[in-house]
Amino acid sequence: MTTPYPFEDTEAFARGLDAEDPLRAFRDEFLFPKGPDGKPVVYLAGNSLGLQPRNAGRYIQEELEDWARLGVEGHHEGRHPWLHYHELVTEQAARLVGAKPLEVVVMNTLTVNLHLMMVSFYRPTKQRFKILMEGGAFPSDQYAVASQVRFHGYDVREAVLELKPRAGEETLRTEDILGMIDRHGHEVALVLLGSVNYLTGQAFDIPAITKAAHAKGCMVGFDLAHGAGNLKVSLHDDGPDFAVWCSYKYLNGGPGNLGGVFVHERHAHEKDLPRFEGWWGHDKKTRFQMGPTFEPLPGAEGWQLSNPPIFQLAALRASLELFDKATMAALRAKSERLTGYLEFLLDRLPPGFVSITTPRDVKQRGAQLSLRFKGEPQGMLKRLADAGIVCDFRKPDIIRAAPAPLYCNFTDVYRFVRTLEGHARD
Repeated sequence: MTTPYPFEDTEAFARGLDAEDPLRAFRDEFLFPKGPDGKPVVYLAGNSLGLQPRNAGRYIQEELEDWARLGVEGHHEGRHPWLHYHELVTEQAARLVGAKPLEVVVMNTLTVNLHLMMVSFYRPTKQRFKILMEGGAFPSDQYAVASQVRFHGYDVREAVLELKPRAGEETLRTEDILGMIDRHGHEVALVLLGSVNYLTGQAFDIPAITKAAHAKGCMVGFDLAHGAGNLKVSLHDDGPDFAVWCSYKYLNGGPGNLGGVFVHERHAHEKDLPRFEGWWGHDKKTRFQMGPTFEPLPGAEGWQLSNPPIFQLAALRASLELFDKATMAALRAKSERLTGYLEFLLDRLPPGFVSITTPRDVKQRGAQLSLRFKGEPQGMLKRLADAGIVCDFRKPDIIRAAPAPLYCNFTDVYRFVRTLEGHARD
């Protein structure tokens, strides 16, 4: 595919792009690990674990100090009272995924949230009991789906429909996804896809899939683990019933940090919708009356179970403030150019040395390019690490490189490919 940008294969050109980058200052807001030479690494693993924002430590320390100073009164009298702390990130998270604040809550972790959503939105019947998902979805999603199917008494082999690429192809075609929905939608209770596949890096067409599935009477959910903070999405307008995501990848919340949930506004006041209940989802006006009957908050907050961990929220808040300043529109524009430059440079390496399994169409990918190398991939990963370049490996033979636009630059990409070139000619 011909790049829309007039790229050049020189370090001077890469540095020139960095100099004119309107988002370049955000790089200084993050802490980079040091490589073997003591210098900051080229960090291309933000699709696995994002870097630490400089303010994360300070924000956590503030809450530690308030805990020491105030004890339980920190819930009401701290600099950022804990009782409402999760609300500090609600509007930021909503802007991040193109939703209304009513539709979003930050809570739990991704797979916990996925189970909670399936309790409400996977309601199988004798005629409509199947779940349509991509083959090769992240294993945790596969386990969650299989366990939900078994919980309802169905056979996984019959109830789970998996989308597979055509013979000889690496990724799914949108027309094949829509075709499967058209043929089997009458027996599908839930369409559940990742917005971006973790292995191939393929991004799916959320509005087209949602429209087709709803036309067949299916519920629709998306796992945005690799989409939130990576793609510019519009969940409210696109209309899926729910979405879930984590915050430790592109969102830089820290290892194991909280996840996010989107529940579309049309479900905001459905009090009778089946759900697992917990006291933090109870109406705030009467929560501390400790009554015996659950009264759900309207919107996504009504799915909360417990009061949230404040230190994790503090770390996430430090990152979401940066996303809010940068804006997803500007980050996505940079990402398309940055990943396009990576693609351009990789294509200039010796033929047969590396192949890109991620779609070439920028509308079907985010920051990640999945790479298959000639030879043993884990050895290549080690050689890259020795050169101060961090990527990651996924079985069977894929090295994933993701230049996250909030802190990666064009010189990083140039240095990565020059290092590969040295090994291509060995």
